[in-house]
Amino acid sequence: MKQSIKWILVVLCVLGLAILWGVGVYNGFVAAEENVESAWAQVENQYQRRADLVPNLVATVKGYATHEQETLQGVVDARAKATSITIDPANATPEQLAAFQAAQGELSQALGRLLAVAENYPDLKANENFRDLQAQLEGTENRITVARQMFNDAARAYNTSIRRFPNSIIAGIGGFEKKPYFEAEPEAHKAPKVEF
Repeated sequence: MKQSIKWILVVLCVLGLAILWGVGVYNGFVAAEENVESAWAQVENQYQRRADLVPNLVATVKGYATHEQETLQGVVDARAKATSITIDPANATPEQLAAFQAAQGELSQALGRLLAVAENYPDLKANENFRDLQAQLEGTENRITVARQMFNDAARAYNTSIRRFPNSIIAGIGGFEKKPYFEAEPEAHKAPKVEF
């Protein structure tokens, strides 16, 4: 009788430890997922900062380059498209992230064209407001790069955590799924062509 009680207590202790371990692993996944979502919020924050600078930049350029309407409208349209795409980081798919990244890339290209047009207007380049906006835009682009890297780092840590055995068992039971990454643009592997 005493031997069977002893075995029951051992089994209950092992079961209790297994439950505590499972709860700890689950809570770790929750924390890692929150970290991914926080990192995503910073990515969105930096892209929004860039989007907020665009109207001021367009207005400043418009005052000097009135016949560049097509370029200005391209920037406005790209901004509208980029700000219309929203992603729920808890349910993000690689396809959604690619669409978001493509829209942001279109805005980057439109801004690049706008800044290239500005080179043709010495008065605009000398304008203090334009120079300030251009510096803020450059700083924001750097912040975007850092925020994207932080998101990828958080997603990698989360993905690694949920895929490790035996954590993967708890991840499967808890419904934790792999998070997508920001990836390089398709043409990023090609060196830019420089001509003199």
